[in-house]
Amino acid sequence: MPDIGNARVLVLATNGFEQSELEHPVNHLREKGADVCVASPDGNDIRGWKDGDWGDTVTVNAALGNLSEEEFDALVLPGGQMNPDILRTKPQAVSLVKAFYDAGKPIAAICHGPWLLVEADVLRGRNATSYASIATDVKNAGATWKDEEVVVDEAIITSRSPKDLPAFCAKIVEEIEEGAHNRSAA
Repeated sequence: MPDIGNARVLVLATNGFEQSELEHPVNHLREKGADVCVASPDGNDIRGWKDGDWGDTVTVNAALGNLSEEEFDALVLPGGQMNPDILRTKPQAVSLVKAFYDAGKPIAAICHGPWLLVEADVLRGRNATSYASIATDVKNAGATWKDEEVVVDEAIITSRSPKDLPAFCAKIVEEIEEGAHNRSAA
């Protein structure tokens, strides 16, 4: 079983995140030994969206403005319609995504989460997937959109929907391991 116990992973979300797309990766990464930090724009706890209504509240560990890419090994961007749509209007969130990209660190975005990748302009020339309703946005951002459960292109991990969570989470762990191996070999 892979152990990513030295990894610090940032999960960036706000109210309206798809419940399973935050909880499943957080739980999976913690089971694998990662230190997971959930952050929101203001540092306040956030509430998910589940089955067409408000879901559970998730404890937030940090405010977006107090974070730097340098503190983390990977970034996870849950979907849901509201969550990424709000976050892509926050310059600090977009800048943080760009900083992870520029550092070559894994960025994992599922469902509507790739909207943040579009806003940060990091998909040009890459392969990616997303929830089908935003495929045109992903294509217009310069990516080749693929209808696959998980697509990885140079540490950018994308998936379509909650049904893809097992493959999505496994790829996050794999990319963190690969990044740690590459950093130790350098």
